[in-house]
Amino acid sequence: MVDEIESADKKFQKELISGTSALVLLSVLNDANDAAEPMYGYQIAKLIHSQGEDIPMLKEGALYPVLRSLENSHLLVSRVEPSVSGPPRRYYRITDEGLKTLERWRKIWSQMTTFVDAIMKGESHDQER
Repeated sequence: MVDEIESADKKFQKELISGTSALVLLSVLNDANDAAEPMYGYQIAKLIHSQGEDIPMLKEGALYPVLRSLENSHLLVSRVEPSVSGPPRRYYRITDEGLKTLERWRKIWSQMTTFVDAIMKGESHDQER
């Protein structure tokens, strides 16, 4: 029974992370864009984990497929630069289309969290009761 509960918890957490990872990455890169600095994957991973080490949001191996997907959707651009301490690094920057998308997704996120919070608190918006 405990294994089933842990499995269900992991599945739920995986689905939440999957659904929010692109939003988180766009937000992180938007902040980097405000600082006029593109970021490479390991920097992004460190920043995310510094915000909540006990929340397994985007392990490094899962980060890169999401970054590639966002780039393929023209929400990010990247460039590769040599590194003095290892292999070349791919630096990511949010695009204008990425900024517009982030703005829309933030509104959707706000609506969704307001809705879910209300349901979880037992608040009803149904006026016909």
